[in-house]
Amino acid sequence: MYARLASRIADDIVTGALPVGAKLPPQRDLAYDLGITVGTVGRAYALVREQGLVSGEVGRGTYVLGSTPDTDVTEIQPAMPGTAAPVGNAAAWTQTATSTTDSGFAGTRVAIPAPDAIRFDSTSAPELGQADVIKDLTAQIMSDSPYEIASYSRTVPDTWRAAGRQWLTRSNWQPPEATIVPTTGAHAAALAIIAATTTPGDRVVFEELTYSAIARGAALSGRHVVQVPRDDEGPLPDELAKICAQKHPKVLFLTPTMHNPTLGTMSEGRREKILALAHQHNLWLIEDEVFGSLRETALTPFAALAPERTFHVGSLSKSVTAGIRGAWVSCPPSHAQRVHTTHKMLSGGISFLLAEVSARLVLSGAADMFRRRALSEIAARHELVCKYLQGYEMNSAPDAPFIWLKLPSPWLASNFKAAAASAHVLIDDEDEFKPARTGNIHHRVRIGFSNAHSGEETGQALGIIRQLLEDSGACYDSFE
Repeated sequence: MYARLASRIADDIVTGALPVGAKLPPQRDLAYDLGITVGTVGRAYALVREQGLVSGEVGRGTYVLGSTPDTDVTEIQPAMPGTAAPVGNAAAWTQTATSTTDSGFAGTRVAIPAPDAIRFDSTSAPELGQADVIKDLTAQIMSDSPYEIASYSRTVPDTWRAAGRQWLTRSNWQPPEATIVPTTGAHAAALAIIAATTTPGDRVVFEELTYSAIARGAALSGRHVVQVPRDDEGPLPDELAKICAQKHPKVLFLTPTMHNPTLGTMSEGRREKILALAHQHNLWLIEDEVFGSLRETALTPFAALAPERTFHVGSLSKSVTAGIRGAWVSCPPSHAQRVHTTHKMLSGGISFLLAEVSARLVLSGAADMFRRRALSEIAARHELVCKYLQGYEMNSAPDAPFIWLKLPSPWLASNFKAAAASAHVLIDDEDEFKPARTGNIHHRVRIGFSNAHSGEETGQALGIIRQLLEDSGACYDSFE
C-alpha cells in the first residue's frame, strides 16, 4: 500500500498536478482519509523523499521540490535497507503506475462495515418478504430435482432460457430464446462477455462515470480500460469517435436506462449516433439494463437496434432479490455458446439451485409481483428523500433506488463519505464510479436507500445526512 501511495504522489509531481512548493497533507490527516495507518503514509512519504521529489522539515511539513524535464522516474518500489528506490524511464513509470494503481481493484467501500452501519451504499431490492417465497420454491426444487441438487449443472434447461427471455423483454423487443445465457449475476455476465470478445491487451471503453467494478475486473484480466466523457444522456459521440480512431477499442460498456450513478437515460437520437460509431468501428456493445427492470420506457434497446453486436444484460438484483444472483444475457446469435462457456470457465459454473429458483420466480409471476412492490417501496422512500433533503441539488426519480447528490461547498466527496461513515451511514463518493484516473471533479455522492431495513431506518440515515450537509464540514475534523 505504501509503495502504491508513493507512486501516486510521484506521478502527480511529475505531471505537474502537484506543483513545486505545494504542501502535502499532514500524515495523520491523509491516513484518516484513506483509512490506513500513519506509519503507511510515513513510509510512502519517505520513498518520494528518497527520489528527491519532496523535502520534509520537522514542524513545517512535507513540500514538493518538483522534477526537471530531464528527470526520469520509474515505478517506485519498496527500497531495501541502505538502497534507494530505482530510477528509470518516466513514461515507463507512468504506464506501470497507472496499470497497478488506477485500476482500483480494491474499490473505495468499507471491506467490513460496522454491525450497526446503515447501508446506503447499496441499491439492491428492498426486503419485501422474498425469503418466504424463496423458501417454498427451494423446498419444491429439493423435492422435484434431488439428482440435480446433488450434481453439477452441465446443461441449461429450456425453462431457464424462457425465464430469461420473459425477464429481459422490453417495450417493443423480445430476445430470441436461443440467445439467452443464464449467469451468476450481471457482474459475472459482463466479465464473461469481455473475456469472450477480447484478449489481454485489448481496450474496453467505459463512461467516465459508471459501475466501475466491471472496469476493475476487466483491468484485472489484462484488458486496458479507456474512459469516454459523457453528458446527461451518455457517451459524447465526438469523443467516442476520437477514442475509436486513436485507440481501436473492442467493446463499449453502456448503461442507457437509469444510468448509475447519474440517473440519466439515453435518447433515441443518442442511441442512433452511438450505434453508427459501433458499426463504423466494429465495436461490441454491452447494454447494462440491470436498473432498466425498474423503469418503464418506450425507448428501443440497443439489442433491438443491433442484435448482431449487442449483449443485453439484466438481473433480479435491483427489483426482486440480489441474494440469489439471478441474471441473464441476450447475446448475438453467434456468441451465445461462447459466453456460456466463458462464464463457466471463469465462475466454475452456475448453481442449479439458484438458477432454478430464479427461473421459477419469473415464470410463476412472483418476480413481477415483487418488482411492483419494490417500486412502491422505492417511491415511498423517495418521498422521504425529498422531505429530508429538500433544498439540496440532486438527481432523483420516484422509480430510482438512489440519488446523485451535489455537495455544498466546502464539502469534498471523500470527506463527506468519511464523515457519514463516522456517523455509521455508508454512502458512495464519486470515486467509486470512476473507471480510471480523471481530472473531472463533480463534488457528488451516491446515496442508495433501497437496502435499508425499513422506512424508519431510511429516515434516520437521511436525518444524519441532512445534519452533515447543514454543518458544511465546519464540525468535521479529518483526524482524531
